[in-house]
Amino acid sequence: MAKDKKQPRPKAQTPKGFQDYFGAEVTERSAMLSKIAAVYNRYGFDALETSAVETVEALGKFLPDVDRPNEGVFAWEEDKDWLALRYDLTAPLARVYAQFRNDLPTPYRRYAMGPVWRNEKPGPGRFRQFYQCDADTVGAPTVAADAEICAMLSDTLEAVGISRGDYVIRVNNRKVLNGVLEVAGLSGDDKESERGIVLRAIDKLDRLGPDGVRALLGEGRKDESGDFTKGAGLGDAQAEVVMGFMEAKRDTGAATVARLSELVAGSAIGAEGVAELETIASLLDAQGYGSDRIEIDPSVVRGLGYYTGPVYEAELTFEVTDEKGRPRNFGSVAGGGRYDDLVKRFTGQAVPATGVSIGVDRLLAALRAKGRMGDAAVGPVVVTVMDRDRMADYQTMVAELRNAGIRAEVYLGNPKNFGNQLKYADKRASPVAIIAGGDEFDAGIVQIKDLILGAEIAKNATLEEWKDRPSQYEVPRADMVARVRAILDGQS
Repeated sequence: MAKDKKQPRPKAQTPKGFQDYFGAEVTERSAMLSKIAAVYNRYGFDALETSAVETVEALGKFLPDVDRPNEGVFAWEEDKDWLALRYDLTAPLARVYAQFRNDLPTPYRRYAMGPVWRNEKPGPGRFRQFYQCDADTVGAPTVAADAEICAMLSDTLEAVGISRGDYVIRVNNRKVLNGVLEVAGLSGDDKESERGIVLRAIDKLDRLGPDGVRALLGEGRKDESGDFTKGAGLGDAQAEVVMGFMEAKRDTGAATVARLSELVAGSAIGAEGVAELETIASLLDAQGYGSDRIEIDPSVVRGLGYYTGPVYEAELTFEVTDEKGRPRNFGSVAGGGRYDDLVKRFTGQAVPATGVSIGVDRLLAALRAKGRMGDAAVGPVVVTVMDRDRMADYQTMVAELRNAGIRAEVYLGNPKNFGNQLKYADKRASPVAIIAGGDEFDAGIVQIKDLILGAEIAKNATLEEWKDRPSQYEVPRADMVARVRAILDGQS
């Protein structure tokens, strides 16, 4: 009789395009999001947490890749409905506002933070799950709302540790680009596909450079892996009009706006966009946000199809070294714009809206590159176990430390080998270990070991310095919490 084949063991590996986050990474992210939330609250925005799953119908034509309908998201069929993990935090907001609009204030100002999922080809630094942090105003038609978002984004970057001079928020207007496309002969419903390709091509200017964008405006472009991306198929004259738009930036905002006005001459929608840029620049200037923080830049497009007016992007300007050792600018960490037609899909009525999305992982990486993150995380105080029968006493010790606001834990592994307990404390980056056995309990004392000082002494000190600077103290049991607090304060 044949033996049953053993089921193969599952591979312990993270799925391709995904990543795991451990203690310090999660703590750093939480701390940064707390600072961001404080700025958003100061501006009067309320928190919102939406479902991670939306119907594909709710996402509609605003799926991430219009060339691949119903692709680009993680979707499945359930009870004849197609559901998908949310691709961003904006489409869920549109659904929420449409669903609860009678209960929400107008304008509705909200911020949201959480993971999003994109079924795209993973690569270096490109994951299929990542965190976003959004802030949006729904129901405000004035571009004063756009100017406010830009000002808030500037304040946010500085609040988390990006110094002034290390970033710039670049602002453009989709209406201006629509005017340019109209002048280039790309208006009309029959040109919708070409316009979408042009928008995505311009949005890749920083990554592909002018030659790469020009290729996408023409027949298409093959990347380093050999994958071919179909282009917009524009003629040389049409492509030159678009390239001229991207090169319209001048030394001052006023000069840039004047050049844009020339490029959209004859287009009503283009002239409207230029006027909105002038208003935004004026409002920001009145609040003290100069071109060193926020500037007009025609190269900003934003790739998603639902933007209808002002668009903006936060770029970090300091240099970092890439994986090949080459210097490069860090690049974009946030972007957004006005999307007045998104809620209309649900209500049939136009609802103005504008907002920004911060790439949380990108911003964390930037802070680490600037030395504002990545310090060794401090672990808990470890109460070691010398006598298993006195576990209740050890738990009492740890409770006292926790009640005093000190992070602490009792060692819950096998206590037989005390050396392993100290190795565990080292692995946990513990600052202090509490040691007490039968003799200590009988005498009403505890031993407190300063693990940080002990490590420094072992690494740097001579034998004489060991004698002068003891790293282990014997203190009355009643003084345990106070002495631990003093040691922690000295370490910090």
